Amino acid sequence: MAGIDSLLKMVRDHGADELRLGTDRDPRILRAGAPVRTSIPTTNDDFLRILLEPMFTAALEAQLRAEGRVETSHQAPDDGSYAVQLTRRGNPGPTDPLPFDVVFRRGAVTEPPAVAAPASFVTASPRAVSQAVGRPAALPGAASGDLLAVLRRAALTNASDVHFCTGEVPSLRIDGSLRLLDGPPARVEALFESLLDAVAYEVLESGRSIDRLVDAGDDGRFRVNLYRVGGRLAAAVRVLPRGAPTLADLNMPAGIEDCVALTHGLVLVCGPTGSGKSATLAALAQAALSNAAARGQGKLLITLEEPVEYVIASRAAGIVRQRQIGRDVHDFPSGLRDALREDPDILLIGEMRDPETIGLAMTAAETGHLVLSSVHSRSAASTVERIVDSYPPGRQQQIRVQLADALRAVVSQRLVPSMRGGRVPAVEILRGTSSVGSLIREGKTAQLTTAIQSGRKDGMVPLERSLADLVRAQQITREEAHHAANDIATLMQFLG
Repeated sequence: MAGIDSLLKMVRDHGADELRLGTDRDPRILRAGAPVRTSIPTTNDDFLRILLEPMFTAALEAQLRAEGRVETSHQAPDDGSYAVQLTRRGNPGPTDPLPFDVVFRRGAVTEPPAVAAPASFVTASPRAVSQAVGRPAALPGAASGDLLAVLRRAALTNASDVHFCTGEVPSLRIDGSLRLLDGPPARVEALFESLLDAVAYEVLESGRSIDRLVDAGDDGRFRVNLYRVGGRLAAAVRVLPRGAPTLADLNMPAGIEDCVALTHGLVLVCGPTGSGKSATLAALAQAALSNAAARGQGKLLITLEEPVEYVIASRAAGIVRQRQIGRDVHDFPSGLRDALREDPDILLIGEMRDPETIGLAMTAAETGHLVLSSVHSRSAASTVERIVDSYPPGRQQQIRVQLADALRAVVSQRLVPSMRGGRVPAVEILRGTSSVGSLIREGKTAQLTTAIQSGRKDGMVPLERSLADLVRAQQITREEAHHAANDIATLMQFLG
């Protein structure tokens, strides 16, 4: 270990306590968390492995590939013991190169656990990609079990989300309302330490957030967003079902399945945060595969998601390829360009959030693909405006024309508290008819609401009619309908 020991001697000489290395990264020496100025060259894969010989054995590499993180220790000559943590970057295949980070922490040796930590599938979003290695995660302990206990309770109580913040009691969101858990304030850093690798800490300390997906087996699947607020670590956790729901499971109105009985075009799902857009997208994709299978037509579905929230089952003669941003592909535009060369029939894009993604999605829809995606907006009309406004004024007319040709439907939804417990969706549906296309081309999006109200024969549904139907079915109260409506006067007309 002459190579690594020479670097550890530099750690000692600088009075430091940590050494951080990584594939294609600049080595860093830290003293009490603060970097020490050095001029050590970048360690590529070959150099890093040479430095770590003979510690980095074939068995250790196989364990790192399988588990994602390995803890061991190293005794440096004349310098005492170091705790060593190796962390896999990304999710490389069995024959792919293995990029990884390694952290040596002076005087912090802990015996490796006899039993592996609970199985979890944890991936980072592109925001977690950094050229600097950050603070290392603590060695795993009972905290992982404590976190799983809270998440298990959330799943059992049908909570949709769990909110954590250092020094505060965790809260569950049940049927749209927040409810405090019993117990002491959360030690968020301890709860989530097993999910935070070296790069993650660097990203958090730079003021950005980290996305994780945790698969806890029978305890469920959870999407985690970690961020800092007021200098404290906080987390928002979404509880996910193991498989994609059906449209019937979501209580979606009859006729919405027609949106995926198409061979090509753009179908958008919009609504505010927490309105169930991801679930509806997954259900629409599942319905598209099922419809194709029933007709004896095999389809290839490729999804681009950040992260993959619902596992979509393939159907007879169908293929599903679910790609995760940050794990399988760098970003949405790159994934879309790749997908267009991968022979898809159906594309599911988790979110259209930038002009490049929007443009590629519309091109895919125009070239014979059924494209499903989501937009953060409140109504069908505002969805059109949001897409157009994402481009500079000089390009907006071109985008209006392209959108008018590609758009097949917009499903705008929000979840309304039910009189029977839980929440039910109120849905507005805009269909891409020729008259709707003309309004979009001419920039008359303010008239789309009128087109929806008069387009019943074309399968259009105003939000207020959906709310009125729910009131008449005694699923929601009038007060909740008033709260959810875009136009109270129109709602009263439908209620009679």
